[in-house]
Formats: sequence, C-alpha cells, structure tokens
Amino acid sequence: MRLTTKGRFAVTAMIDLGLRQSNGPVTLAAISQRQQISLSYLEQLFGKLRRHELVESTRGPGGGYTLARKAEDITVADIIVSVDEPIDATQCGGRENCLGDGARCMTHDLWASLNVRMVEFLDSVTLQKLVDEQLAKGLQVEDKPQVKRPISALPVAKPVRINAPNSVFALGNAFSKS
Repeated sequence: MRLTTKGRFAVTAMIDLGLRQSNGPVTLAAISQRQQISLSYLEQLFGKLRRHELVESTRGPGGGYTLARKAEDITVADIIVSVDEPIDATQCGGRENCLGDGARCMTHDLWASLNVRMVEFLDSVTLQKLVDEQLAKGLQVEDKPQVKRPISALPVAKPVRINAPNSVFALGNAFSKS
C-alpha cells in the first residue's frame, strides 16, 4: 500500500485549515502558499472534502473554508477516503482474484489483515491530534488573517508630459513652421 500525494496533500491541507480556522474562513490560496500545493489541485481536493461534509465553504470577500465538524470528530481515515484514496494493500483490490483466474494468491490474507489494521490506525488518529502535535512542536500560527499588502509602498509618480512631435511627419511640420 502506498499513500499517494492526493491523500498526503488532503491531510496536510486539513491540518493547515484546522490550525487557522479560529480566525475565520481560510482561503485555498493561503493554504497553497504555505504548504506549496498547487491551487488547482487543492480546489479539486476541497470539492471532494466538501461533498463528504468535512469542510464548508463561504463565498465572497473574507470567504474560504472552515471545518464542517469539530476537528476531534474528523479522522485521517475520513479525509483519505473522502478524496477517493484506496486503503488497500492487496494486489486484487480486495476482490480475491489475485492470480487473475479467480484464485487468491498465497499472501492475500496477510495483505487483507494489513488493510484492516491500516484502517483501524487511520481511524484512531483525529485531525485534532495532528493539530495539537503541530502546536506542541512550536508551530506559530498568526493571530490575524494575512492582510493583502499594497502592490508598492513607493509614492506614485505623475507621468511626465512631453510636448514633442509624435511622428517624423509632425517633426518635419514643426521645423517647416519655424
């Protein structure tokens, strides 16, 4: 079993959201910037998380995402399953036809048991536990949401108006009148 980036990124983004939602909705752009995850990829993941009622969205200025349930009520298994990440170590996807001709391989029961243990483990880890671990490691969460900075702090210079001919013909006419 190999957890793909889909599952990893979904869990990472949910931790980021769990850490910051007390300040109001969190934008995907902010999560994207902090976690170095493509914004379009996050949009796909959060669409699935929203359909599985793990997050809620708020539109408009000041909008973004918040958790739809308490962080202690969301498990890592909930997150991974919601983004269509299979938790399966068997080669046959649990269909018991590992050898292709309807027969099971000799290790099928081993991998099926591993699947059960993985689900039990991921179901025992809550989002709140992961958030608390990050805070215990000293992660500093900003108190206020990031305010957009002005594009430039430099004063705006007024354009200089030049009273000069704008073509060769106008230049010729300017000299002919003198």
